[in-house]
Amino acid sequence: MAVSSASKSSPKKSKNKDIKTKVNDTFIWQGVNRKGKKISGELSAASVLELKAQLRKQGITPGRIKKKPRPLFGIGGGAKPIKPVDIATTTRQLATMLGAGVPLVQSIEMIAKGNDNANMQKLLNEISAKLGSGLPLSECLREHPKYFDDLYCDLVASGEQSGALETIYDRIATYKEKAEALKAKIKKALTYPISVLVVAFVVTAILLIFVVPVFQEIFANFGAELPAFTLLVIAISEFMQSYWYIGLAALFIAGFLFKRAHRNSQAFRDKVDKSILKIPVIGDILDKAAVARYARTLSTTFAAGVPLIDALESAAGASGNAVYRDAILDIRSEVSSGMQMNLAMRNSQIFPDMVIQMVSIGEESGAVDDMLAKVATVYEAEVDNAVDNLTALLEPMIMSVLGVVIGGLIIAMYLPIFQIGQVV
Repeated sequence: MAVSSASKSSPKKSKNKDIKTKVNDTFIWQGVNRKGKKISGELSAASVLELKAQLRKQGITPGRIKKKPRPLFGIGGGAKPIKPVDIATTTRQLATMLGAGVPLVQSIEMIAKGNDNANMQKLLNEISAKLGSGLPLSECLREHPKYFDDLYCDLVASGEQSGALETIYDRIATYKEKAEALKAKIKKALTYPISVLVVAFVVTAILLIFVVPVFQEIFANFGAELPAFTLLVIAISEFMQSYWYIGLAALFIAGFLFKRAHRNSQAFRDKVDKSILKIPVIGDILDKAAVARYARTLSTTFAAGVPLIDALESAAGASGNAVYRDAILDIRSEVSSGMQMNLAMRNSQIFPDMVIQMVSIGEESGAVDDMLAKVATVYEAEVDNAVDNLTALLEPMIMSVLGVVIGGLIIAMYLPIFQIGQVV
């Protein structure tokens, strides 16, 4: 509606601007559905009247409606960046609406109106406008590669060609949800120990820079020789007091150089990927996550009717690790020359026997997508368990390290006092 009115009458710029501002208002509503059940939720609309119209279209009799209060100073509101999890959520909403028989353009417009993120609203409105001009959905999505990768667009294109877009969208939604859940588990596995170690480093630095010097002044009045352990801690403290800014600058420079090299050099990224797989426990989790991604991507593309060669190329890009990417590309090359996929996977020597056997059974029975979906489910569960076990294992280890470091500093400071007490 807003697009058509704007194209008809350009002089009414101020009115259109006001409407755009009001679209961002979010309302909290309560109502009764067709079954007489009380329900509630949140929707964005230009006014209360428009909100009531939206609810009635969905078969909901509106009741109490109030505007959602904006965050203080606008923090957390307005135009937030679009994250992969937002794309996953929107994909699931679209799959649900298409499955319910709602037309594509209308589905996208309804999702846009109900979204609190102004950037997401803008993206969906642009896609809706392109659809209205006659472009297929896959081509509309390809114009936004930042949010919709080639795999996503290829799957949508296959759905359009087969006339089963709602089925394909349900599979894409499942794929995106599983991928984001897996990504969250890996982040949890990596973030927890790093955050605890950073806290430990900060606490140790505070003790060495601010607490140890206080004891050093007290020891200066003793006139006695200090224990070697205490002298070592004091020497470290003096070094940190004098050169802490150099150490801090070195950390920032190292972090900047690492990030720059990782962004600009494919060879450096490949080396990092190979090295990280060798880390105890963490490497095992990343191995299982890569297998899960491979199986989930292939299962989704197979079920959508994408040719095997193209599916393997998509799986290589989605693997998330250079070692698996190169191995999958080698498998693709061997499969394209006529070799069975399970044999090509065995030649790569990085996939577990269970995965290879499941693929072999799938090739014999003609149900490769089902077998790969089961493999993905198994390995996603293994990643989940491995992350939980890692957390349980690291907690006592990290507490022990913290106890040794901080306890050692305290003992070093009190050793002279103990010695003086023994002499007296």
